[in-house]
Amino acid sequence: MALKKQTLTIHDVYVPVKRRQTLDLQKVDALAESMMEKGHEAPILVRPDGQRFVLVEGLHRLEACKALGETTVPAYFVQARQH
Repeated sequence: MALKKQTLTIHDVYVPVKRRQTLDLQKVDALAESMMEKGHEAPILVRPDGQRFVLVEGLHRLEACKALGETTVPAYFVQARQH
């Protein structure tokens, strides 16, 4: 399956509560520093859900973008199983 890369507005990405609970601020800081030096190396993974996108993978990358003041984030659209 080919992944389709897009640029999304950060506020259109919904982070599920369970995923949000795994946030490690030290990891966010390290990623933000790396992004300043090297740029975005790996897009986040999201699945479409109506007018928004649900984060599947990449919480720390998303939060690092927010910390850097970014308004957009590179993302791949994936199909994920819904519970």
